[in-house]
Amino acid sequence: MITLLIADDHPLYRDALKGALSLSLPDLTILEAGDLTATADILEKEDVDLLLLDLHMPGSNDLFGLLHIRKLYPDLPVAVVSGTEDATIISKIVGLGALGFIPKTTSADNIAKAVQVILDGDIWLPESISEKLEDVDEEFSELADKMSSLTPSQYKVLCYMRDGLLNKQIGYNLDIAEATVKAHVTAIFKKLGINNRTQAVLIASQLELEPPATPDK
Repeated sequence: MITLLIADDHPLYRDALKGALSLSLPDLTILEAGDLTATADILEKEDVDLLLLDLHMPGSNDLFGLLHIRKLYPDLPVAVVSGTEDATIISKIVGLGALGFIPKTTSADNIAKAVQVILDGDIWLPESISEKLEDVDEEFSELADKMSSLTPSQYKVLCYMRDGLLNKQIGYNLDIAEATVKAHVTAIFKKLGINNRTQAVLIASQLELEPPATPDK
């Protein structure tokens, strides 16, 4: 019996994935999560064979969710499911250790095939994308490694810093004290090996991170 975790904040898409996979792979046990926190909680408690991870669910926000999960569970097979089909982003996703990239436009049959290929230990990418992949440079790999050491709360603070918000504004958006924001900023600087906000913004931009759509309070 294979256990698969679908981490996506859209219930309808999770249902569609479950339907597609259950028909073709009847021996699957399918678990669900709607945000990064719930995903991490399930992975801590359950023995999961494959994670299908949405890049844009709450707490994940593009590459951070993949970085965070890969840091916590480096041996867990992960395939990213996303609406984007940008070759540069997908190249980075594969460079960070994902075993597959499944566009949300993929047919039910191909989703099942992709899951089977990844469960067999191989990488699965759509043919139209695999030809466009780019090599990930060493600088990106080093930045990604540093970014993976951030906690989800520190990541949120970094995103708001990138958007130019002051500590007081960040505290208001996240419903935390300004002193807590300052503590997060200090920790971010230490983990990223930097000493000012300009450098923090540069790193966030190079990793193509986006600010949270809505703050988690």
